[in-house]
Amino acid sequence: MSDLYGIPPLPPGRTIDLPGRGTTFVRELPAPTPDAPTVLLLHGWTATADLNWFGVYEALGRHFRVVAMDHRGHGLGIRTRKPFRLADCADDAACLVDELGLESVIPVGYSMGGPVALLLWRRHRPIVDGLVLCATAGSFSHSRAERMSFLGLTGLGALARLTPESTKEWLTERVFLRRKAEKWGPWAMSQVELHDWRMVLEAGHAIGSFSAGDWLHEIDVPTSHVVTLRDPVIPTYRQLDLFTRIPDAEAVRIDAEHDAIVAHADRMAQFIVEGVHSVRRRAGSSDQMSTTA
Repeated sequence: MSDLYGIPPLPPGRTIDLPGRGTTFVRELPAPTPDAPTVLLLHGWTATADLNWFGVYEALGRHFRVVAMDHRGHGLGIRTRKPFRLADCADDAACLVDELGLESVIPVGYSMGGPVALLLWRRHRPIVDGLVLCATAGSFSHSRAERMSFLGLTGLGALARLTPESTKEWLTERVFLRRKAEKWGPWAMSQVELHDWRMVLEAGHAIGSFSAGDWLHEIDVPTSHVVTLRDPVIPTYRQLDLFTRIPDAEAVRIDAEHDAIVAHADRMAQFIVEGVHSVRRRAGSSDQMSTTA
C-alpha cells in the first residue's frame, strides 16, 4: 500500500474476466492466517469498491482475506448494454468467487451492497457462510413519493451521457460521500468519473424496485447488522425492519450518517470485524449442533 499523489493507501488490484459476463476490477488482501475467512466487500450505489472501503481495507486485512469488487457500471465494473439488475450483480459476485477458487465467503454489503449480498445468499446459498449488512435495508421505497424518486432515475438513463458534472457530483454527495475528507476529494471525484452513468442511474431504479420482504425469514445463515442511526439516505426504521425480519440476527448501532464507512472508518472496521467473528461463532455452533444431532 502507498499514499501517493493524493490517493489513499489501497491494496493490490487487478482486472478479472468473469466468463460470459465481462471484466471487472478487484482489490485483494491475502489471508493473515490459514484459517482466516474470506470477506467479500460489496459497495454502495454511486460508489466504487475503493470509495466505499478505502478507510477499512487495512484493518479488515489484519483479520481476514479481503476481496472487493466494482459492481456493474460503477468504477471499473462490468460494462454491458443490458439493463442493470441487482441479481446480475449477485451472479457476478458468485462468478468471481468461483474464478478465485474460493469455496465460500462472508459477503459484507453496504447500502446497495446489502441487497446484492441478500441475493447472493438466495441465488448461491452454498458459497455464503453468513452475512454482514451495513447501512442497508430489505426494501428502499414504500411510499409513492419514494418510488417516483427512485424510478424516475431510469428515465434519465438515455440522457446519462449529457448529465452535467454538477449533477453527477450532487448524486454522489447525496447518496454516499456526504462529507468526503478534503485530503481525498480530487481522488474521490476521479473515481466517480469512471462510472457508466446510464448503468448507475438504472441501478437507482433497481434499488427502488427491490424488496426482499417475502423471503427474508428464510435466511438460514448467521447475520450481523451495522445500523446507522442518523442516516438521511436509508432511514433507521427501514434498517431495523430488515434486522427484525432475519431470524436470529445480531445488530450494533452507530451514531452516524450514511457515510459512516468513511467518516467513522475506524469504528466501522471494528464493527465489521466483530460482525464477521460473530457470524463464524454462530456458524460453528450450528455445525456442531447438526453433527451432534
